[in-house]
Amino acid sequence: MTLSVRVPDGLRAALPVERRGRGLRRDSVRLLVSRGGAVSHHAFTELPELLRAGDVLVVNTSPTLPAAVDGRMGHARVVVHFSTLGPDGRWAVELREPDGRGTTRARAGGPEGAVVELPGKVGLVCEEPLSADSGRLWWARAAVDVPRLLRRHGRPIRYSYTERDQPLSAYQTVFAVPSADGMGSAEMPSAARPFTARLVTRLVSRGVQFAPVRLHTGVASPEAHEPPYPERFEVPAASARAIEAARAGGASSTGRGGRVIAVGTTAVRAVESAAGPDGVVRAAAGRTGLVVTPERGVRVVDGLLTGLHEPEASHLLMLEAVAGRAAVERGYAEAVRRLYLWHEFGDVHLVLREESAHREHCFSN
Repeated sequence: MTLSVRVPDGLRAALPVERRGRGLRRDSVRLLVSRGGAVSHHAFTELPELLRAGDVLVVNTSPTLPAAVDGRMGHARVVVHFSTLGPDGRWAVELREPDGRGTTRARAGGPEGAVVELPGKVGLVCEEPLSADSGRLWWARAAVDVPRLLRRHGRPIRYSYTERDQPLSAYQTVFAVPSADGMGSAEMPSAARPFTARLVTRLVSRGVQFAPVRLHTGVASPEAHEPPYPERFEVPAASARAIEAARAGGASSTGRGGRVIAVGTTAVRAVESAAGPDGVVRAAAGRTGLVVTPERGVRVVDGLLTGLHEPEASHLLMLEAVAGRAAVERGYAEAVRRLYLWHEFGDVHLVLREESAHREHCFSN
């Protein structure tokens, strides 16, 4: 799906909202709501009033890693983006050229066997491309504990639309929980960034529940909008039960309540990967390469809270699967017209099924 809108450069959020002005907080962003043919505009702090008792928010607890590390390839300076740990102990990495504005220019990782020298004279060997049709991401091997290397020498990944480097704390969400193995996401699960402890408390007091899941997301290049590759995920049994209880409540005669709303595309991938052919969500863990498209559809979620994506991003197929192409097109046109801000430090978009579609979805499961 490619949208017909064009995003002006001035609508790309350059700084976290709390660093744009006195008295602003993480939740001081705007919220665009799309449901069928209707579009409405809100402050993010209005979210508790837009949800209802019985709704479940599925949130990703993956912490953000300082996944960018400086290195050298021969005489050239490079920045290595550590993306995803593979099942054989190798890492999917992206090599990029520093230009003073974030590490924005991708470069090929090869030839095969090329070695990047990392801090501490650690060698990173690029062994083979991640896929036959892309030279952007490579499988690479390093004889070092990579999470420890990142903690000592890494910094958060950033791109040229951001004004300057930010501390790692700016990239952690209120839901982030450190992993025992030191693993996490190469890039922030940013849809959850506007949540604060106070807002979570208000949501809980209104009867909204939270279902934590985990998906360690890899890098997303601004130049290449490839579909996601297999990433580690986990849906705990307690979260699966909460989701199924909400869906059972939503299938009541009133059709009210019981909506399952994913906070971020990563939460959608996790919970949809845990749904069996019968549509029931059960505890699950492993790797998922699931790509949610309109053809595949969604089995579990009734809504998606997400950031604003580039018009050609593959993530938009997921939004279309949830709410339909017309709703996404209309919402994005309104976002440009009303000067919403894009990317991880920008505004957010709540995409909901129409109520009739929600009721049919509940009864069909």
